[in-house]
Amino acid sequence: MQDSKKLVFLAQIFISAFMAILMTGIMGFMHAAFSENWLVEWGMSFLTAWPVAFVLSMIVGPLSFRIAMFILRHMPQATPES
Repeated sequence: MQDSKKLVFLAQIFISAFMAILMTGIMGFMHAAFSENWLVEWGMSFLTAWPVAFVLSMIVGPLSFRIAMFILRHMPQATPES
């Protein structure tokens, strides 16, 4: 595997982990606040969400980059003001 592909793969692991832990934590807190089961439920939700988030990030990541590049290519360039 090329170094750039390894970098993207490794970055997707970390990005999906951070997003899964933050989203499940925030949504769990909004739903149950700091109840007795909150931490356990958060952990279980994270373990379920992380693999799903990773697979989805591998699918939508390249698509997102293509969309962003398309937008930037077709965006008018700002001219420096004098």
